[in-house]
Amino acid sequence: MNIPDDLRYSSDHEWGRLEGDLLRLGITDFAQDNLGDVVFLQLPELGAAVTAGSSMGEVESTKSVSDVYAPVEGVVVEVNADLETDPQLLNRDPYGEGWICVIRLSDTSSAEQMMDAAAYRALISD
Repeated sequence: MNIPDDLRYSSDHEWGRLEGDLLRLGITDFAQDNLGDVVFLQLPELGAAVTAGSSMGEVESTKSVSDVYAPVEGVVVEVNADLETDPQLLNRDPYGEGWICVIRLSDTSSAEQMMDAAAYRALISD
């Protein structure tokens, strides 16, 4: 299972890459593997205000439908439109081209509340 050390993680299996006051967000390799082949995404709305723990989209796969949760508070400033035409980018490259959105953080320290890679590995090994 691929769990990059330079990312932050949520207990809902989202990853975040801090880029100044922005957090690039996607679902983890563990999440996409458990979902199976992704067939559709409901992306967050551009400009939407999100709060930590709130649902901001959905991932539909051949196995199930899962919510995508905001791990932080902020505003969605970018969405990955490529996922609308190629949702399997989430399966092929969850930490690269398969990112879901970018959130401008209300408080940059909130990203530090997310787990580091070691804590996320411990979570999924239980």
